[in-house]
Amino acid sequence: MRPIIAILRGVTPAEALPIAGALVEAGITTIEVPLNSPDPFVSIGAMVREFGDRAKIGAGTVLTTEDVGYVRDVGGRIVVSPNCDPEVIRATRAAGMESWPGVMTPTECFAALKAGATGLKIFPGSLLGPDGLKAIRAVLPKGTLVYGVGGASADNFAAWIKASADGFGIGTALYTPGLSAADVSERARVIVAAFDAAKGGTA
Repeated sequence: MRPIIAILRGVTPAEALPIAGALVEAGITTIEVPLNSPDPFVSIGAMVREFGDRAKIGAGTVLTTEDVGYVRDVGGRIVVSPNCDPEVIRATRAAGMESWPGVMTPTECFAALKAGATGLKIFPGSLLGPDGLKAIRAVLPKGTLVYGVGGASADNFAAWIKASADGFGIGTALYTPGLSAADVSERARVIVAAFDAAKGGTA
């Protein structure tokens, strides 16, 4: 399973299955539907039923413990947030799901880890950049998973990986509202090829 999270902000229930199918077929098997999308729990539930045996499906922009419960109830396995809220992290882990909170500073990183976060989402990655990640990595516990989100792309995967990024969350480079499944498939294949090349180039 490649460490790439597809962020489908704005996806509708009618689009959810064809878009998710295109991603899975292209080799991206972790998918989040941000909760500020139309009827996100309907989309997540449908994706889980159709692709749950082949992909890890969950929610993004999760801000409350109540929403954590809804994600769990529709079968979600991953909860991604733009912020570091220890209550949301603890509730997510207690529900048996992965927790990926958004962090920017060492203080937020350690607060997230203390609350039980599965991994850290550097967000927005464009502000911190690979150099910032490299500096923060020096003080993080060994084995901490760190994904770059918001600023990481096919053009700079290699720089992020060199700076110790374990994976990435990819949003508009993969999906924007109105794109067809064929469009998403093409974009996903470009992302996968770039990631594989960058990963291979740093091995």
